[in-house]
Amino acid sequence: MNKDLPHDPTVWLEPLKLLHSSIRQSVVDVCERSAVEAMATVAREEEGDTIYAVDRISEDLLIEFFNKHTDLGPIVLIAEGLHGGQVVIPESASEDEAYWRIIVDPIDGTRPLMYQKRSAWILTGVAPNLGPTTSLLDIQFAIQTEIPTIKQHLSDMIWSFRDKGVSAERFNRLTGEMTSLKLQPSSSKTIAHGYAQVARFFPGAREELAAIDEEVVRGALGPVQEGKAHCFEDQYASTGGQLYELMSGHDRFTADLRPFMEPLFAARGTRLGICCHPYDICTELIARELGVIINDGLGKQLNAILSVEPNVSWVGYANAAIQQQIEPLLLQALSSRGLTEV
Repeated sequence: MNKDLPHDPTVWLEPLKLLHSSIRQSVVDVCERSAVEAMATVAREEEGDTIYAVDRISEDLLIEFFNKHTDLGPIVLIAEGLHGGQVVIPESASEDEAYWRIIVDPIDGTRPLMYQKRSAWILTGVAPNLGPTTSLLDIQFAIQTEIPTIKQHLSDMIWSFRDKGVSAERFNRLTGEMTSLKLQPSSSKTIAHGYAQVARFFPGAREELAAIDEEVVRGALGPVQEGKAHCFEDQYASTGGQLYELMSGHDRFTADLRPFMEPLFAARGTRLGICCHPYDICTELIARELGVIINDGLGKQLNAILSVEPNVSWVGYANAAIQQQIEPLLLQALSSRGLTEV
């Protein structure tokens, strides 16, 4: 790591906006030309996830793009699909010489997008290169861009520099018009009559995750009344999408607790399935800049290293009042099950 090099993350704003726009357009174009079955074809299996045909669209774009921007300094690019999970660009540079560590998920939410159910997101976090221990805490600039379904003409792009607030734009892909956008998390003091959920969109431990969800909601709102629904849930299979729902005021509480389920799988003699990884949650800086409270599920700030391997648990609260209502109940639900170690 070269400690003497300047680190001004603002140099990446326009290039990464361009990259995200290019990926968005390329993926939408392919989706418009291809059948759902073609997009859902398994391209290859990797340790952390399954790579589908739709995922491959952006892989070459990433390498080509960063090779064109070596004038901004050598980087360590971290992304699923790269050999070993990362590559130094340009090839002539060493990892120690890199200015930046840039972590990217070019399509977060592959599954809902490839079946044209819901938007996916392009996620990128930029941190100074502080060596292999560089973590989510070190990210200084984050940007995420919506990849819409083909029947959707609007797409949002949101970005933030640390301690500088949040900017957002809405793109009309039919007219090419870009308009400014203001996001605002919910100011409600309760999850009552709002969206609040524990993520359980993949098989494995859904029964336990659902039980935790039920316990937390009952503790917060009391028993369900006949003919009433005192809160709702949304199982959006995209971490970037879940963050967006918190940032936009759509959701009030979301918890992804999958790594906490490891003891249950060990007791069964089975293995934990797919989990959130650092590249899935690399834009959480944006949510925090908007006032959303993000932590690791135990009240600590996320600090996973910028790598493709770690499993990450996270919880998002729209505001401090929601955190006060929910967090003690969540911690108790985890503790009573012996699931407080990740």
